[in-house]
Amino acid sequence: MSRRNRIVLVIMVLIGMGIFAYSLRNVALTQLLHDLVHINVWWLLVAIGCMVGYLLIEARIVQVFVNDRLSGFTFKDALRIPLIEQLFNGITPFSSGGQPAQLVAMIQTGVDGGRASSVLLMKFVVYQAMIVINFLIALAIGFQFLAAKLHYFALFVVFGFLIHLVVIVGLLMIMFWHSFTKRLVNLCLKPARWFVKPERYENWRITLDEKIDSFYHESVRIKSQWRLMLHVTLLTLGQLAIYYLIPYFIMLSLGYHHVNVLMVTALHILIVMVISLFPIPGGAGGAEFSFEALFASYVTTRSKLVLAMILWRVITYYLGLFAGMWAIALKPDKVSEEPRENHRILHRLRNKS
Repeated sequence: MSRRNRIVLVIMVLIGMGIFAYSLRNVALTQLLHDLVHINVWWLLVAIGCMVGYLLIEARIVQVFVNDRLSGFTFKDALRIPLIEQLFNGITPFSSGGQPAQLVAMIQTGVDGGRASSVLLMKFVVYQAMIVINFLIALAIGFQFLAAKLHYFALFVVFGFLIHLVVIVGLLMIMFWHSFTKRLVNLCLKPARWFVKPERYENWRITLDEKIDSFYHESVRIKSQWRLMLHVTLLTLGQLAIYYLIPYFIMLSLGYHHVNVLMVTALHILIVMVISLFPIPGGAGGAEFSFEALFASYVTTRSKLVLAMILWRVITYYLGLFAGMWAIALKPDKVSEEPRENHRILHRLRNKS
């Protein structure tokens, strides 16, 4: 982890503490301590367990993708990937550092860079597709409530959805209309020639073509493995489901037993969609405001609302940051570059002998 990243990490923690302090400005400390002492620890542990489960399932998804092509990729190595992703997503604008950091972490385990890129790309496609599906369900459940309570917030939600939709549509176009998409991308890139040097423009064009070709070839291979994709899709749906349930369990821990689990889950999905629009690392400021604005109708006590927000933020954001720091310090095992099919053949031969 570079010195610059460590500085950003410290800054984000300080910003978070500042936001918490600002949120507590009108809350009596005695009331906050009273709410904290009387919290239902078991429901809080369930909320924490949801976040842990989210990370464990993502680790399993990575392992499933890698072990489909290689042997010897341990669960410990797989677990490092989502933890490091959480750290670098949390300290870079628009979560832009997560993908490169995962790639570096996989290369450290001995996975070939091209193979690692393919795994991360397919994981990203499945994840984006499931986010869009979850969002459409959440929109059907919670958009009317959102528009009635915070109509201005609804615009951010729709905008965030459109961004994710454009991404997944673009990826699907590469998968099924490769040549057309390649020409379309080159056409859209042409205006850039007016603003940059010809050498830089040509480098951009070549890089984009290579990435499009790489994704297309990987998608051709993966489309024939429908069982693998179904397995990963179901894991991803489960992963997202338990993540989106975290605010519900936090509310149960604070004594709100009559909240609508579907509505709370839908509102959390919408919050996550909006957070992705904020350029500040981790959506700092916007995340906290969104949570308080949407859940104020359910948690009517100010001290409990702020406490719920703090617990949610610690579980879904800061837990990942510190777990990522641990993952960076963890020494990876070295994967065997022996192809998976060869490994199966050798295993059968050993059993026969």
